[in-house]
Amino acid sequence: MRADRLEDRLRQDRLPRAVTRFASIAGVAALLLAAASTVHAAPAADAPRVVGHVGATPQYAAIVPAARPLARPAPEDVALGRRLFADTRLSQPRGTSCASCHDPATAFTGFNGGRDGVAGGSLRGRLGTRNPPSLTYARYLPPLYFYQDDDAQAPAPFGGLMLDGRADTLAAQAREPLLARHEMNLGTPRAAARRLREAGYEVAFEARHGAGVLRDPARALDAFGHALEAYLRSDELAPFDSRFDDELRGKPSLSAQERRGLAIFRNPDQGNCASCHSVSVTSSNPARSLFTDFGYEALGVPRNRALPANARADAYDPGLCRTARARRWPDAEAWCGYFRTPSLRNVAVRERFMHNGVFDSLRDTVRFYATRSTDPAAWYGRHPAFDDLPASMRGNVNTVSTPLNRRAGATPALSDDDIDALVAFLGTLTDRRYLAGVTTPGPATTVPVPRP
Repeated sequence: MRADRLEDRLRQDRLPRAVTRFASIAGVAALLLAAASTVHAAPAADAPRVVGHVGATPQYAAIVPAARPLARPAPEDVALGRRLFADTRLSQPRGTSCASCHDPATAFTGFNGGRDGVAGGSLRGRLGTRNPPSLTYARYLPPLYFYQDDDAQAPAPFGGLMLDGRADTLAAQAREPLLARHEMNLGTPRAAARRLREAGYEVAFEARHGAGVLRDPARALDAFGHALEAYLRSDELAPFDSRFDDELRGKPSLSAQERRGLAIFRNPDQGNCASCHSVSVTSSNPARSLFTDFGYEALGVPRNRALPANARADAYDPGLCRTARARRWPDAEAWCGYFRTPSLRNVAVRERFMHNGVFDSLRDTVRFYATRSTDPAAWYGRHPAFDDLPASMRGNVNTVSTPLNRRAGATPALSDDDIDALVAFLGTLTDRRYLAGVTTPGPATTVPVPRP
């Protein structure tokens, strides 16, 4: 069982349709034997005991603890990774770096001249399809795995890099944008190796990875990922110096409204936020309060109709089910619409919210949770609820967890004052170096919360 018992209790109402369908395929025992002939990747050295597999994904006997010891990267690798992260020569055409979409000045988020909630790439006019996540605290993410809580009907997925869990390491995540057409657009490992040589990295790479490393495209890409991973694992991206961290360390730092927001955040009958965004108020170790359990949720976020990728009515972001298909999970379609729960640390610095960037204020994002079920027209308009999924997959969306489980026309679980308190509390999760980028939340800018 996990260290924070609150998380155990609150998890019981998660993953409603996926686990029910998953468990009914042929029983949990059959799931653990699925893809028995598959060659499985070796788990991390510090991973819990493997008790089986779901497709090609390991199932562990325990949750991977967030506060586990992490290997400290070599300073030379961190320095090289920092240089690579900011280098605008590593794109085609030149001008885009990792920092263009993950700006260190704004908690490693950004849009690189994009619009409508997604980032622009190095090719003029080409946009991505997802809202770039913050890279702060990403070092704590474990590779994708399954775990079955004592009270759960079936195993549930946790961890993985990218919002759909498709990358198992920070190195693998870092390599993808370098080649992706809608991002840095180098196209192939061979082109990436050539660009690294042209940018003058041969001596530095050979000092860390041996002679000829940039003459071998596969080795070059691995070395690039290794350096980026070292930087992303550095303390620079996990400072733990927010006002909430001061509070955890015994220095009272929260206002009365912010404390009320924390209480609402933890209350399973109000915000119920801690059921996914884990927090441990009894531990002075801030790594126990990453504000994510690394799990997955299908929230039915409204379609972002401003995105060019959504111009076609039949274009959808499948989320976790794309990874489920690739890893041969039984009934992969049951995971369509699921995305990994992000950390809420530094969330107040963000300009856009949710995986598709559909919301442009933190307050509206919290209001969505509070009123999605009680006033669906406020979010979906004339379109059907959960309109960013095909009709056949809308049953995957969570409609059983508080506050998402109320009927239309009912009183929302959160009042306007509750929402204000929650937003105020979320502002306490901003690390000091990013405070200049925080926008003070104002009144609701869309449809007001329905009154009882």
